[in-house]
Amino acid sequence: MQTLISALALAAACAPGLASAQDPNLARNLAATCASCHGTNGQARGEMKTLAGVPADKIISMVAAYKSGALPATIMHQIARGYTDEQIRLVAAFFAAQPVKK
Repeated sequence: MQTLISALALAAACAPGLASAQDPNLARNLAATCASCHGTNGQARGEMKTLAGVPADKIISMVAAYKSGALPATIMHQIARGYTDEQIRLVAAFFAAQPVKK
């Protein structure tokens, strides 16, 4: 019985770590929402900004500027407000890791 109680206590202590285990596809899935404007994997066509290969810190600062209203936009200021800082970091890292296609 003591072993069972110890095992349950250990499982309960580890549970928060298990609950916060991150979906390995989360960054990709979040970035997919950007595809309609910025292209698949950040490979934009036309006049839209390509995000593939852009350093993560640059993407993060631009999204923060949209989010705060410091950078004017037609829609990005609204879109940026829909993401947490952690989600923005994940998306920025995803796009930074994408190869730039010519």
